Amino acid sequence: MIYINQLSKHVDEQVTLKGWVYNYRSSGSLVFVEMRDGTGLTQCVIAKDDVSESTWEAASSLKQESSLEITGTVKADDRSIGGHEIHVSDVTVIQIAEDYPITPKDHGVEFLMNNRHLWLRSQRQWAAMRVRNEIIFAIHTFFQERNFVQMDSPIFTGNAAEGSTTLFETEFFEEPAYLAQTGQLYGEAMAMAHGLIYTFGPTFRAEKSKTRRHLSEFWMIEPEMAYYDLEMDMNLAEDMIRFIVKTVLDKRANELKILERDTTKLQALVDNPFIRMTYTEAVDILTSKATAQMLDDMLASRKEEEKALKKEREEIKKEHGSAKKWRKKQIEARQIEIGARLDQIEEDYRNIPKWKKSAQEFEWGNDFGGSDETVLTMQYDVPVMVTHWPAEIKAFYMKRDESGKHALGVDVLAPEGYGEIIGGSQREDDLEVMRERIAEEGLDESVFEWYLDLRKFGTVPHAGFGLGLERTVAWLCGLSHVRETIPFPRMMGRLTP
Repeated sequence: MIYINQLSKHVDEQVTLKGWVYNYRSSGSLVFVEMRDGTGLTQCVIAKDDVSESTWEAASSLKQESSLEITGTVKADDRSIGGHEIHVSDVTVIQIAEDYPITPKDHGVEFLMNNRHLWLRSQRQWAAMRVRNEIIFAIHTFFQERNFVQMDSPIFTGNAAEGSTTLFETEFFEEPAYLAQTGQLYGEAMAMAHGLIYTFGPTFRAEKSKTRRHLSEFWMIEPEMAYYDLEMDMNLAEDMIRFIVKTVLDKRANELKILERDTTKLQALVDNPFIRMTYTEAVDILTSKATAQMLDDMLASRKEEEKALKKEREEIKKEHGSAKKWRKKQIEARQIEIGARLDQIEEDYRNIPKWKKSAQEFEWGNDFGGSDETVLTMQYDVPVMVTHWPAEIKAFYMKRDESGKHALGVDVLAPEGYGEIIGGSQREDDLEVMRERIAEEGLDESVFEWYLDLRKFGTVPHAGFGLGLERTVAWLCGLSHVRETIPFPRMMGRLTP
């Protein structure tokens, strides 16, 4: 069976492709079908004079998302999508689709989410899922090549790892249980057996948040390393992100182009070291006059851009009435682009003043909110690694520095305003200190007995981190919301389809 992404190996040969109609248009004695088969798109040209009457009738009956088989000769054509074109000799219709609900017009997000099972077929969603797949493969490759063992942590747990306020509670054979927030505690146990391990699985958070960065069900990659300290932990995280980005740039250039991703920004972090700063230094930057001025300048530039876009929209609207058919399609596509950008500018008008207020009023000791991460990372072309957080706002299992005031933790914030994609730390390895921390948090020590055993039997310095897959996909694809980074998102208010 031949697939579209293999056509370059079959130029001037006859092939049969099986797939679906992505787009369809006819022009007198010619029918043009953009066909998709899951691996890509290609244009198929059906000339009435070159095919049988039954084939012509079959081709003329096609509609968007109809399923079909097409046989024809592969021709190289740089002007065609994918660089090839099929000169068709035969068409077999599998099914004529009903009127497809998703059309080239601008649909609302709620409509698209309700039709997520169909929206996945669109080119941008297809591209995002292919990038997601590449990221997953790159993660496995990175760790497997470095002597790590993949291990699986349980989804049902009997205790909270990061506080009880964001847990989904369920019943496990008449006992209370929770859906796992993280596999980290179990990862520590596995690292004491194998030295270097990583888990890769679903995690769940019940916080009632509707921000663009939150899902209730998402995938986490959590390495744990025996005999690692914070510095080694950070070096591994930086190496991993750089490896992932380089792999995506090398292997998914076509998908990034479909997504209209500015790859120069991704290349910058492949070539340059990440920014490292303490929490205190980050707070100083957030509250600085330079940051306030940056946000004022951003607001002013949005106003200029809005003015130019509205002027362009009026000009092409006047042109549309007398334009030829091909030009009308260009104008309609551009109108959709302008509308989407103006919507984003409207959102920026609402957000930028809030970001400025939050940054300027930020107080040392608070945790960063999404807007604070956005403002900080807007100022750099590479990820920012923030370390030495106030101990009180970090998890009980994080080791503290000699002063006891700072947790030896790190948050890795992606540039361009995407915010946290990694949270990690050196873990507390002292038994008595860990007992004190559990008591301070008001947790039941009895459910952590197995975890405390790790400090009784061969305790060692160790560290680890967690990478959020969906946030990473959003960042590398340039997507504004994590709902587009997973096939079927689960978030507050969204349990279907």
